[in-house]
Amino acid sequence: MIADKKNHVAEVTKRLKKLYPNAAVELDYGSAFELMIASILAAQNTDVNVNKITPVLFNKYKGPQDFVEVAQEELEKDIYASGFFRQKAKSIKAVSQKLIDDFGGKMPETMDEMLTLPGIGRKTANVVLGEALGVASGIVVDTHNLRLSKLLGISDQKTADKVEKELLELVPKKDWIKYGQLVTWHGRRVCNAKKPKCSECTLADICPSKVEIS
Repeated sequence: MIADKKNHVAEVTKRLKKLYPNAAVELDYGSAFELMIASILAAQNTDVNVNKITPVLFNKYKGPQDFVEVAQEELEKDIYASGFFRQKAKSIKAVSQKLIDDFGGKMPETMDEMLTLPGIGRKTANVVLGEALGVASGIVVDTHNLRLSKLLGISDQKTADKVEKELLELVPKKDWIKYGQLVTWHGRRVCNAKKPKCSECTLADICPSKVEIS
C-alpha cells in the first residue's frame, strides 16, 4: 500500500482530470428519475446496451405512475434486452410505488431518503444524486473503482462500502462526484480488467501494480 495515500489520490485525480476532462456517467437520461431507472437496468449489463433500450422506454413511460400502472408482463417485454428482466421489472415497479407513496412522485435529494427506496444502494444513490442533482453525498464505487483502488494501492478493502469510506477521507468533497466518474472511465478505457494497457497508462509511474500486471 502507498504510504501517503492522500497525496497519492490527489495526484491520481489530477492526472485523470487532465486525461478525461469530460468524464461523466455514460447512461443516457433526461431526469434524476430516468437515471435511476437506467441504473437499475444497467445491473449485469453495459451502459451501451441500456442506452439502446431507454429511448423507447422513456418515451412510453413518463414517470413513476406509468411504471406502477403498467402490467408486470408488459414491462418485462419492454426491458427484456437488459437481462434479468423479471427482477428488474419488479424493482422498477416497487421503487416507483415508493416514490409515489412517500415522496409525492418526486425524486428524493438526500442519501438517507434515497436509501429508503427498495433495491437502491449507495452506488446507485451516489450516481443519481451526484450526476443528476449535483449533490455530493459520497463517491461512486463500482467494479472499476473497487478494482483500481486495490491496483493503485489506495485500499485493500473488499467491499464497495468499505472502499468508499476510505476514499471519503482521502478525496476532497469538491471532487467526490468527479472522482468516481474519472476512475470508471479509466477502468473502461485503459485499466481493463482482462488486459490492462499499462504501457499507455498515465498512472503507470505511480501504480504499484504495473510490473505485476504488465
